[in-house]
Amino acid sequence: MSRTSKYLSEAAQPASPLAAWRAGLYIRLSREDGDKLESESVSSQKAILERFVSENTEITLTEYYIDDGYSGTDFERPAFQRMIADAASKKINCVIVKDLSRFGRNYVEAGKYLELVFPTFKLRFIAVNDGIDSFAHPSTMNNVIVPFKNIINDEYCRDISMKVRSALDIRRKQGKFIGSFAAYGYKKDEADHNKLVVDEDAAATVRLIFREFLSGYSIIGIARLLNERGVPNPSAYKAGKGLNCRRSSTCKNGGAWTDSTVRRILTSEVYIGNLVQKKSEVISYKIHSAKAVEKSNRIKVTGTHKPIISQQDFDKVQSLLKRDTRTSPKESVLSTFAGFIKCADCGRAMQKRTVKQPNKTYEYYICSTYRKMHSTLCTKHAIRAEVLEEAVLTTLNKYIQLAVDFDKLLEKINRVQKGGARSKRLTAELSANQNELEKSQKILLDLYPDFKNGLISREQYFALKERYENTIKRTEKEIARIKEEMRSFANGVDGSNPFVATFKKYGGLTELTRDILVELVENIYIHEGGGVEIHLKCKDAFLAASEYIEQHQTVSNAENSSDIA
Repeated sequence: MSRTSKYLSEAAQPASPLAAWRAGLYIRLSREDGDKLESESVSSQKAILERFVSENTEITLTEYYIDDGYSGTDFERPAFQRMIADAASKKINCVIVKDLSRFGRNYVEAGKYLELVFPTFKLRFIAVNDGIDSFAHPSTMNNVIVPFKNIINDEYCRDISMKVRSALDIRRKQGKFIGSFAAYGYKKDEADHNKLVVDEDAAATVRLIFREFLSGYSIIGIARLLNERGVPNPSAYKAGKGLNCRRSSTCKNGGAWTDSTVRRILTSEVYIGNLVQKKSEVISYKIHSAKAVEKSNRIKVTGTHKPIISQQDFDKVQSLLKRDTRTSPKESVLSTFAGFIKCADCGRAMQKRTVKQPNKTYEYYICSTYRKMHSTLCTKHAIRAEVLEEAVLTTLNKYIQLAVDFDKLLEKINRVQKGGARSKRLTAELSANQNELEKSQKILLDLYPDFKNGLISREQYFALKERYENTIKRTEKEIARIKEEMRSFANGVDGSNPFVATFKKYGGLTELTRDILVELVENIYIHEGGGVEIHLKCKDAFLAASEYIEQHQTVSNAENSSDIA
């Protein structure tokens, strides 16, 4: 038995051909799926549909449904959904669109509405430019043209989506900013919207956030500080500048700062001049929900704009963020050693405790395993805060003085060596080899004329040619080696050594701060009985400087017969 169209059944038709059709005119214009290339303005679609209604007297214009700026890849459009609701309530019984592409570009969903939903609602469907009319010409809904056109419309949208994604990735890799809004602290360059320039008003707040975090403020403490000062958060700041506020909930809370906002700023590489883009992407051109992109697949370009924060301060902040730091809910500032001190036996963080006595209040640190879990798992490892600070300060000053002494000693070694016996020896060797090279090159040039004039035989010519070519190669290698030794010898190890450069700038240290600990200290371990073990940064650089001094003191002593130490 042959299949009968839903649109030919009596149930799907009005009682009489002369019955009035209450029409809803559906208009869609997308700014995302490439429709703007088709010059499909809302006004032009409206004019076409109104003309069609005026030419068909049995149709009455009941309502306009306009989705301006909505993709056709899904049907979750406000005007479309309102139209479906009106069809269900019998307000309209006819839908008219310019063509199938205006109706939608999702093959599966478009087929569902045309084949299932509309017949169920006894809804007449007309696509003017495609010549489709489910009532006047039911056969137009049943031939292969309708699904074929829907497939073409779907494919067009998929192709446009792929091209747009590819084009955006190319621009990202070129270091161009393609976001809708500049990161807080920046604004789009008026001459080039793909470039960021510093917004000094907001940048001052960014600098404050980094500065206070390095000085010891906790993340929640910084948020409190900004709220107390009445500084608007990024969304409220943008709204105040006349920009659209994407996070409406953030705008509604009075522009208050939260810990998550502060943390996002502290971890963003945009503030050191780097662009990290494509952090998220839509699942597909039909599913508009976004998914996070793995860090390894994000597009990062360095040095794209002027930094607000130095690389050194940014690295310090990232180091601090990795540490286990906690503070009382009532406090905003972390203790100096928070995140740095650990139990030397169990490796867990030490906890700060405060003891209040009638005439004195003091602080001490105790192993968190012993305090929180069970006394059998570890011992107290207790140490007074002032004792710990004194031990760390004394150790740092010792190494700071060592860095200063290293700097002076390295300078003296380099100065003595440059005018010493080794320097003279290398200079003499270089001169002798250069003379040998010039001599061999001249002899090699004279060999061929002597051969042509019959002064030497063919066998002698080739033997001598090979001999002097080898001599030239050997001499050139020796000259290169001597020059490299002289270069290394001249450079030596100076103030650019990380240990020397980092420690010597803190000469005369009298007080510990968190930013000093971040730069100089890796970890501090507390032993049972109060022993303090300090692991410093720049350990490898310290060893390199020590070895260099030891080696070159020995060489200099041998060559100059003098003790420079």
